[in-house]
Amino acid sequence: MSPLIAVAEHIAQARQVDGVSPALPWRSFTDFFKSRIYDRTLVNQPFLIYCDDDRRLRCTYSYAEFGTVVQRAAAFFHEQIGLRRGDRLATILFNHDVTVVLYFAAWISGITVVPINVEEPPHKKRFILEHSDVSAVCCWHSDVEEVSSLQRDLPALRHVIVLNNEGFMENKSHKARSGKRRGPLLRTHSPHAGSLEDEALIVYTSGTTGPPKGVVLTAENLLIDADAIADWHHFGVNDRLMCVLPIHHVNGTVVTLMTPFYCKGSVVLNRKFKSGTFWRRLREEQVTCVSVVPTLLEFLLDANEDLTGYQLSRFGGFICGAGPLLKETAVRFEDRFGFPIRHGYGLSETTCYSCFLPNDLSFDEHRHWLRDYEFPSIGVPLRHNTMIVLDDNGQPLPEMARGEICIRGGTVCAGYFKRDDANDEAFKWGWFRSGDEGFYMRDKTGRPFFFISGRLKELIIRGGVNISPLEIDDALKSHPLVRFAMAVPFENRYYGEEIAAYVVPRDGTSSATESVLLEHCSRLLPFAKRPKVILFGQEVPYTSTGKPKRLELKTRLASALAAYRDHQFLDE
Repeated sequence: MSPLIAVAEHIAQARQVDGVSPALPWRSFTDFFKSRIYDRTLVNQPFLIYCDDDRRLRCTYSYAEFGTVVQRAAAFFHEQIGLRRGDRLATILFNHDVTVVLYFAAWISGITVVPINVEEPPHKKRFILEHSDVSAVCCWHSDVEEVSSLQRDLPALRHVIVLNNEGFMENKSHKARSGKRRGPLLRTHSPHAGSLEDEALIVYTSGTTGPPKGVVLTAENLLIDADAIADWHHFGVNDRLMCVLPIHHVNGTVVTLMTPFYCKGSVVLNRKFKSGTFWRRLREEQVTCVSVVPTLLEFLLDANEDLTGYQLSRFGGFICGAGPLLKETAVRFEDRFGFPIRHGYGLSETTCYSCFLPNDLSFDEHRHWLRDYEFPSIGVPLRHNTMIVLDDNGQPLPEMARGEICIRGGTVCAGYFKRDDANDEAFKWGWFRSGDEGFYMRDKTGRPFFFISGRLKELIIRGGVNISPLEIDDALKSHPLVRFAMAVPFENRYYGEEIAAYVVPRDGTSSATESVLLEHCSRLLPFAKRPKVILFGQEVPYTSTGKPKRLELKTRLASALAAYRDHQFLDE
């Protein structure tokens, strides 16, 4: 058997539970989309409510209105841009109603969306645009100059689609309105037949070695995870979720866009998170659930708003994951505000969530699994998934034994785009290997509750966002006074993890001060990726085989960095 065939078989095995693929009642994303926008019971029901505090804007789309604007956008892609099924469309955008319309328009057309964070540096954007073989890119009008400069070096990138608050246009000439308030400029597009195996997203994640990897998620992946999340939390037509997380990440996209559409509910999309308007919006919009990362819990605790004037009887609690949750944060938050934290876990490679704490736990049981162990439990596997802890040889480990958390099921991705080497390693046992160390223990009914005890990977997870330490290492090493540099995470109550750096100056020079190096990093890295603390030393921590001992260094520096645990670092 050839290595590529073996890898393909391992990926296929990892995408099934007990050899059976989950069954969905639709043949394609288009079929699913039509089942919602043409549902007579939903025609006038709101689906998308968009709020932009800076512009004091609130606009609403019913299911029927959303269907109309999505099909017009699909027609624009097809007739004006010439995009076809199998093409790839990059988006360098932020939370906006037009962004949501473009996502769904691409998916009903069989076009793959490649979301890129607007805050990524130009070289990272260029890599993703080139590696993903995109034919077109959508960007905000203020970014068109930067994107156009990247386009000149990328012959496969044929189109730049420019967005503003009114809609979108191609090269500022052929214009198509996206909002329902404008008249139809294009006829409704008749979507292609397609397949559930059509690529829907390629999400680039930071890696511990080498460049970012593109995670390929199919339409089926999105629908399967939406089904699992909706089933677990009993979401339905009367539920309204709120999105405060960026929708270029799978959490924002899957939990608070796909899942409400799947369960026939609605979503309140915020341009950005603001603690000053958070609770008021929950009340005004009658929100039933919101998805957050632990960082936002800390911000809300700091704001300490008095909720006695709000009527929040419909609000059922917080979905929380995508970063380390401290036990004391969870307990303080629940005690202060009285709403449960539905703690869970997943990765981009598993579409989004793979497990959650059960919602049927009593208060004491819920607190037990959040508080009474070294780490808060990430919960029990969702349907369509199974989880296991494997040793270094891919063999199952018993209860309480620590090994690598591995996942199998319908939410597992179709692999990494153009990275056979990464696929071979990640799927070698017919499971997706998370890279996270953990263990499980069973409750009295036999359900396995999983825990993360550490990371086999060296990724830094700051505020729910994966950051590769190599990029920070390289920025520091580019300074002439630095001989060696290594970024390490440290525990921080606001972001779960913050970034420090260990630096060995060149020739013992005293000129390499913390302020000098922090200023150097500010010119090369966005604030989120910059080290906030720099510690100096003389030892270069390498193994005998020449690999940097980052995890060992993190442990060694932990006591010195403990002083910064409760510090909130702000961009000056």
